Amino acid sequence: MGLIWLLCATEVTAQSSRPIYLVEYDGVLSSYAAGYIRRALREAEAANAQALIVQLTPRGAVLQEARTLANDIAAARVPVVIYISPAGHDAGAAGSWLLPAAHIAAMAPDSRFGIAAPLFAPTMGLGEATQDLLLAEQLQQFEAWGAARNRNVEWAEIALRSGFIATAAQAIEANPPLIDLVARDRAELLQRLEGRAVTLADGSQIVLSTLGTRPSVIDVNLVEAALLVLANPTIVFILLMMAGLAFYAEFLSPTVGILAGLGVLLLVGAIIGMIALPVQWLSVIGILIAFGLVAADLFVPSHGALTVIGVGIMIASALTLFDATQAPGVAVALWVIMLVAVLIAIFAITGVWLALRSRKQPVTTGQEGLIGRLAEVRKRLDPEGMVFVEGALWRAVCENGTAEEGEFVRVTGIYGLRLTVRRIEPVES
Repeated sequence: MGLIWLLCATEVTAQSSRPIYLVEYDGVLSSYAAGYIRRALREAEAANAQALIVQLTPRGAVLQEARTLANDIAAARVPVVIYISPAGHDAGAAGSWLLPAAHIAAMAPDSRFGIAAPLFAPTMGLGEATQDLLLAEQLQQFEAWGAARNRNVEWAEIALRSGFIATAAQAIEANPPLIDLVARDRAELLQRLEGRAVTLADGSQIVLSTLGTRPSVIDVNLVEAALLVLANPTIVFILLMMAGLAFYAEFLSPTVGILAGLGVLLLVGAIIGMIALPVQWLSVIGILIAFGLVAADLFVPSHGALTVIGVGIMIASALTLFDATQAPGVAVALWVIMLVAVLIAIFAITGVWLALRSRKQPVTTGQEGLIGRLAEVRKRLDPEGMVFVEGALWRAVCENGTAEEGEFVRVTGIYGLRLTVRRIEPVES
């Protein structure tokens, strides 16, 4: 009996000495975010950690990435705790996939998960029968997770076919529950994880010992941080707009390619972000058309009509830039769209004003630039002779009498290779 107690105590001590890892992520669940969580999962497995706590604040999710990540979490060799926080947050589609797959599913009070649209996103190019098979396969996956975790999966078919939303209270009060626990913060989460037994995919069982432990945070590295920022839908839109404005400014006032080079860098950043998100390329084309219309307003006397149309197309394209069926909750912030629309309108109006202003200024280059200049008479004008202006001799005709050598006359016109000039009156002189 004493030997059994000693063995149990030794096992508990060994269990408690294993680290607990923590990942905190707030943003869109894109391929870059899923890659960061997978790296953390590999590090936790390599360290033989007690558990990996993934504290999520999802701001929309790409369904394909959420589904793939959920499969990786379910097959993990260490217990994975998915914790939706803070209180009141809507985890959307990310919660619908990751909570059922997690070994322990936790939510903050008043938070919720699910979407009011089908969680199953049909694949383009596949027949109806194939789509039904894929739907049945995903439903079976939910049922397998529910059986392994002793959780309710009656909601899964509804979520896949038409949409389902549940709050933390509804999820924990269901029979059996949809999740394992509700915790106000991370400290309470660690308290409530103490002593919980988790069965992994390979059949091994781990009893968590979390009291008095401080999780080791796995931070993003520099490359991951940059990719996560670029994969933000609002950042993608801003980069597209800034690239367009840089090209527009280069076109309006050439700067030896400086602004064009900046535009290329901004455009590359936007493309890197769009790779991780389901972009609707028709909307991207709409944004390009919008910039084309705004630029055309410089040359077409539309009195601003082209700019108004362009801004309208830009707003419509920005609202539909990302496919909501493939990535529910992924959208450009509305206030950013309106702000950018106002800034583009101001920028375009300024460009038109500068263009009109330049057209009204007198020509200062070429032959037309000679009009109004003073010329020195080199051969008597009676009324025709020769004058010297801007470093060259010109044949000239005086409009108001004669002018002697050494006098100055003012150029009034150019006809072919002959100038018309006028003597300077005493008052003008």
